Amino acid sequence: MKILLVHAHPEPRSLNGSLKQFMVERLVQSGHEVRVSDLYAMQWKATLDADDFSHVEPVAHFDPVTDSLRAFEAGTQRDEVAAEQAKLLWADAVIFQFPLWWYTMPAILKGWIDRVYAYGFAYGVGEHSDSHWGDRFGQGVMSGKRAMLVVSAGGWASHYSARGINGPMDDLLFPIHHGVLYYPGFEVLPPYVVYRTGKVDAGAYARITEELGHRLDTLWTMDPIPFRPQNFGDYEIPALTLREEIAPGKSGFAVHTDPKKSANVR
Repeated sequence: MKILLVHAHPEPRSLNGSLKQFMVERLVQSGHEVRVSDLYAMQWKATLDADDFSHVEPVAHFDPVTDSLRAFEAGTQRDEVAAEQAKLLWADAVIFQFPLWWYTMPAILKGWIDRVYAYGFAYGVGEHSDSHWGDRFGQGVMSGKRAMLVVSAGGWASHYSARGINGPMDDLLFPIHHGVLYYPGFEVLPPYVVYRTGKVDAGAYARITEELGHRLDTLWTMDPIPFRPQNFGDYEIPALTLREEIAPGKSGFAVHTDPKKSANVR
């Protein structure tokens, strides 16, 4: 397998830095080909702005959507953006590793998404009609590829439980899982989350690497999160709401998964 690891932590000597190195070594030893996008080491530019597009004149109105499409179609994107897109197309699976900062990904990783997920590449693709609302949410350029988050959090696991003060971890990660990964077509695997990062001693680290190593070994046998595909009958189009007979009376993030398809994380 060809695996891309997108790593977003500013300190290589941190727990995240150590786990990044562990993952690379484990995957290579297992016979996989691995590429790493270490965003802080790359000094990745996080902001999507007019400087990304050579065709935008200094006094011209900047439109992030139309200018993104124009540059993508014309082959005039910045070299670093095109290079990351090529890595995504190359990979069979992508692992995104980051600390949970203010309940989401670090800004540098969000900026990677903003710039690399160009119009015409990751969104705005496919037929738009009364029966098919674009190739997305289960379709798209990433179809057939898998993605997994490896996330660290300072709080206890109970803080992120169903009744925890921070809210359920599955809910916090839903915008990333469903909106960033499933949208362009990835099969999204359940995340691996490290809690209480400030309390990781040698014993905890050994347990973490054993668990994480198992997750890496089962990248292609693990069941993905059973999100409902957009264009195959569960949603009314073009309203893009669930049909009345599906999860009647229920709402929220969970209704966008199919409980009949349980995730296997053994």
